[in-house]
Amino acid sequence: MSKIKNKFLDLRSKKQKALIAYVMAGYPNESGTLSAVRGLVKGGADIIELGLPFSDPLADGPVIQNASHAALKKGFNLAKFISLAKKIRKETDLPLVLMTYTNLLYRRGFDRFISLAKKAGIDGFILPDMPVEESKEYLKAIHKNNADAIFLISPNTTKERIKKIVKAGSGFLYLVSVYGTTGKQQEIQQYTIDAIKNTKKIVNGKIPLGVGFGVSNQSQARFIIKCGADAVIVGSAFLRLIEILPQKKIESGVASFTKNLKMATKPQ
Repeated sequence: MSKIKNKFLDLRSKKQKALIAYVMAGYPNESGTLSAVRGLVKGGADIIELGLPFSDPLADGPVIQNASHAALKKGFNLAKFISLAKKIRKETDLPLVLMTYTNLLYRRGFDRFISLAKKAGIDGFILPDMPVEESKEYLKAIHKNNADAIFLISPNTTKERIKKIVKAGSGFLYLVSVYGTTGKQQEIQQYTIDAIKNTKKIVNGKIPLGVGFGVSNQSQARFIIKCGADAVIVGSAFLRLIEILPQKKIESGVASFTKNLKMATKPQ
């Protein structure tokens, strides 16, 4: 059984939902990423997403794009990511998910890339630009390496397509809560609420539902959980925090913010 599946089962036994936290690997630098991850672990994050910088991150909003470009500018690459993932794996047993874009895997070869990342401690993969219809080779490599393929859906994904994605994917299903890119929402839209409720019905317990893009505080996280999500995914809010913190305060600052968000996933 995968680490991600085990985590959701463990949380269910505690009547909790998951807090999935995203940071960009190599931002603000490698030691800064390590400090941020230590803060996530201390604060109680359940699953950690590590972004692998890509030159054209289409699904991401300005905060994640800027972090990606800053990491690339400093020379962060796949070899450095693998080295960083190994260090993180030595410090925590939490599930680690790599989020990046298909071209990076395609260029190296799906099997070679996934095998390399899995050996470094990565448990699952999120490729926002990987359509399920073109995922045959990718999924073959995923299954061969006992990893999870986490697919994205949006509020306007059809019922038939969601069923197809549920069948193909594993780990959790990632519902993009807003139209457009990642970033900050002022309030949760009605179409997001409807999408969570409709998707839960379609999924029918076959896979946990994670909701992200735009969640930036405890009240939004709590509301999304109340609507039926099994996990809340937070990314840009962590990067905005890391951007303003002095390096020596990253770990404690991230830990405090994570602890606050985690409260939203616990029974009241």
